[in-house]
Amino acid sequence: MMRCNISDKPERMKEQFLIPHNTFIGPNRMTLNDIVRRCEEVYTDHIGAEYRYINDSDKIKWIRQRLETPGAQVLSREKKILLWERLVRTTVFEAFLARKWSSEKRFGIEGCEVLIPAIKQVIDECTFHGAESYVIGMSHRGRLNTLVNVCRKPLHQLFAHFIGLEPAEVGAGDVKYHLGTSVKVMNRANNKVIKISMIANASHLEHVNPVCLGKCRAEQFFAGDRSGDLVIPLLIHGDSSFCGQGIVFEAIQLSDLPHFTTKGTMHFVINNQVGFTTDPRFFRSSPMCTDVARVVNAPIFHVNADDPEAVYHVCKVAADYRKTFKKCVVIDLVCYRRSGHNEIDEPSFTQPLMYKIIRSKPNVLHDYTQKLIREGVLTEDREKKYTAEYDKILEDGLTASRKETNVKLTDWLDSPWVGFFTGKDKYEVKSTGVNEKILKHIGLAFSAQPPPELKFVVHKGIERILKQRKEMVDKRITDWSLGEAMAIGSLLHEGIHVQFSGQDVERGTFSHRHHVLHHQEVDKVTFNPLKNLFPDQAQYSICNSSLSENAVLGFQLGYSTHNPKCLVIWEAQFGDFANTGQAMIDAFVTPGQTKWYRQAGLLMLLPHGFEGMGPEHSSARIERYLDLSDDDPDNIPPLEDPLFAIKQLHDLNIILANVTTPGNLFHIWRRQIYLNFRKPCIIFTPKFLLRHPEARSSFDEMVEGTFFKEIYPDNEASSEVKKLIFCSGKIYYELKEERAKRNLLKDIALVRIEQLCPFPYNLVQKELDKYPNSQVVWAQEEHKFQGPWTFMECRLNHLLKKTKEVSYVGRPVSASTAAGSKNLHLRENENLMNDAMKL
Repeated sequence: MMRCNISDKPERMKEQFLIPHNTFIGPNRMTLNDIVRRCEEVYTDHIGAEYRYINDSDKIKWIRQRLETPGAQVLSREKKILLWERLVRTTVFEAFLARKWSSEKRFGIEGCEVLIPAIKQVIDECTFHGAESYVIGMSHRGRLNTLVNVCRKPLHQLFAHFIGLEPAEVGAGDVKYHLGTSVKVMNRANNKVIKISMIANASHLEHVNPVCLGKCRAEQFFAGDRSGDLVIPLLIHGDSSFCGQGIVFEAIQLSDLPHFTTKGTMHFVINNQVGFTTDPRFFRSSPMCTDVARVVNAPIFHVNADDPEAVYHVCKVAADYRKTFKKCVVIDLVCYRRSGHNEIDEPSFTQPLMYKIIRSKPNVLHDYTQKLIREGVLTEDREKKYTAEYDKILEDGLTASRKETNVKLTDWLDSPWVGFFTGKDKYEVKSTGVNEKILKHIGLAFSAQPPPELKFVVHKGIERILKQRKEMVDKRITDWSLGEAMAIGSLLHEGIHVQFSGQDVERGTFSHRHHVLHHQEVDKVTFNPLKNLFPDQAQYSICNSSLSENAVLGFQLGYSTHNPKCLVIWEAQFGDFANTGQAMIDAFVTPGQTKWYRQAGLLMLLPHGFEGMGPEHSSARIERYLDLSDDDPDNIPPLEDPLFAIKQLHDLNIILANVTTPGNLFHIWRRQIYLNFRKPCIIFTPKFLLRHPEARSSFDEMVEGTFFKEIYPDNEASSEVKKLIFCSGKIYYELKEERAKRNLLKDIALVRIEQLCPFPYNLVQKELDKYPNSQVVWAQEEHKFQGPWTFMECRLNHLLKKTKEVSYVGRPVSASTAAGSKNLHLRENENLMNDAMKL
């Protein structure tokens, strides 16, 4: 901060000036000398506030009043003692871990010990204003201290991880500084029970941000908290990651979007002025690490972390701002990192001068203790007594941990679903069919014009679509859009909330869905027929998202973890574009249950299909998701087990499907809710089939007593065929057409595998047994070593038991997912069909 230049004329400094009405530094009239002094006290001391860019004069005035009013930072004796006690617990906890496990990585908070009192002060203030629940997202730095001193995690549960006990449950688990929790604790400042959830996080630092926001939004929804007063998200960032990782920008851009807002997030930045080994001059171009927050007009309070009272004041102002304006706010704790990136790292290799200063510097607790002793607020005896008392608490926790026999992953759930699993048979198989009257009701409502009284002008093209839907309903058949609508509508009828988002999902990328109709003569007037199906239905939320895969996918995942009794869907504009959400998929979606014992029923829709649209518009990279499954071809349960299919679903980490009929789509969507457990389900959805005349389903395939079909056998082919072709997806219809053209029905059987993972070994074995003398082929439209081929090859060969080997039909190897040349695409397709039909 630049200090004001004092005038060369001392007499001017004594002259009095009238203070503007929007300035609060003192009385109405002040000398220039007092004006300069007060401005320096407010803006050039230990607090630096950025807010003048906010395009709202009321917010600017509000902030100035909180910062400038004389005496605003003065704390009572009781508040100083509380602040000091919190610093003691924070500092002594870190020292205890360092003493007991000196060679363990713990990513301590030394150098920014004030973070814990800061978080607790924000929680105190928000609880005073009526908040009841807090959702925390943070990376590894300071996580253990936050778990113990904010979430009040029992010490013996944490120390059991340091001892190295085995987990009690099945699962790989995760390192202790990635774990989450969910607790109810007494907020002693307000004598009120509050809930605190800390979201489990991977090492991807800021990727937890949208997951936290999605969970918070879901909790607000189920609590009826439309104003965001009851449930509040807190995100704790590092300085280099806050300005360096794009997920920060993608997540913060959700803050004011109607379907994503959490009514303001409290952001803390641990600004230790180094990123692992990198200086700020090399990891950011912006003046401040927090500049990304300016894009949403969030006020930013930079505060010296060595001044606990200034931090206390800033936290109170920030919490009050969020309560008043329901907007994001950033608290930048300008601090240092006493150790290296972790406790066994040597920081002076790369920052020698910085660490000479740091190592000679006493910690903030020492300085604040001396300050309070000088002020007469604290005595040395009390300091020693309180420190010893907390050290004994830690020792007792360690003693208790040595009595533990294992680590319980269930103790670290960030989203415990109380009562959901109780009294249920995890292997129960329920029909996902629906009464035909309900199907017809949904179909007719979905194909009807908006009520006449709304005077809603519908697009002429939509009128034709609605008419075609009505004709199909009258014939008891469904196309893709009706299959989706009936799945959603029937769940809404059963009281299941549906949350559906992604880019352009309201209309659908390929203009097949049209859940939100737009008035053609009045701007921003819309009608959603699925919101008005039944008088007591659950809420349906479908919303186009920002142009982000990573953040929106993470948001939807977080939403799905809060409550198992809702269907949460994320759809990619093209399946190829999920590439930019791959970190979220790899670190959160597919391994979430294995690492954190956390189930999630997220449904992902990835449009996939080779239609000559070139790279990035053809392949959802099926092979990637198959590689992320834990389906083991060398460890197959007994095929004769009547519960084979449901046990597979229960035991594997994800469900992958490439469905080819709207009826099967209807069932697999509904199955996500009807299972007595939850798994992420990724469906490779079609483009070509959305309007294909054969991609239709009769109501008979969707009524009560019907189920999802893992495979579709060939009911037309003879058992004496020469070639048995297994395939998946839209290529089935192309192969079927080609087979008919060449009159090869008696020679070739076509079997569709709808569920790729878990692989339906039992059903595939039946098909192999049906055609014992046939050549076995896997056909796909993807390139070799892409698509399902390598996944299918080992599993089919395992079932063939070396009597024969499956052969490959498809495109040749390629570094690109698809040909950009239309001619090459057609030539590849022609070759594929010739190879498939060759006898």
